[in-house]
Amino acid sequence: MQVEVTAHNPRWKDDFEKEAQKIMAIYDDLLLEIYHIGSTSVAGLKAKPVIDMMPIVSDINKVDKFDDQMLALGYEPLGENGIVGRRFFRKCNMSSGKRTYHVHIFDPSSQDEIIRHLAFKAYLIAHPEIANQYGNLKSRLGAAFPDDIESYMDGKNAFIKETEKQAVVWYEGNSNS
Repeated sequence: MQVEVTAHNPRWKDDFEKEAQKIMAIYDDLLLEIYHIGSTSVAGLKAKPVIDMMPIVSDINKVDKFDDQMLALGYEPLGENGIVGRRFFRKCNMSSGKRTYHVHIFDPSSQDEIIRHLAFKAYLIAHPEIANQYGNLKSRLGAAFPDDIESYMDGKNAFIKETEKQAVVWYEGNSNS
């Protein structure tokens, strides 16, 4: 998979909103909330142009019965895809083959995963200098590994893990006050 890191595009927020409406229509009463997460959700942050969405549903075990409807929207269901308690879907542009959306579905039993994603986003928004460091790291890695998504992801891993730890502590401290 080709790695493309671009400047933030304000259209990503609208892209999320439009796609979220489609997801909401599928999961309807099962859906509790839907969040725009990942780098495209942070204004000014460089990102791969892939919108990450995190729907929260009341029961993760009921998600699989909607796979045909997700397939009809162009999403490939990938099960837990490495995170227990998650359902992961990816969507690609039909003409270019490039990924356009990732959907990470959780239910309230995966509170640690939900908090991790929300805290990381909120922390980057509240700490633009850290977001800038992250964006620059992604740009360097994208240039170094333009055709090697695994090396790109590996190169971000230590920064993400350390920042997530700080973000969760910060987030939990701010949400409890």
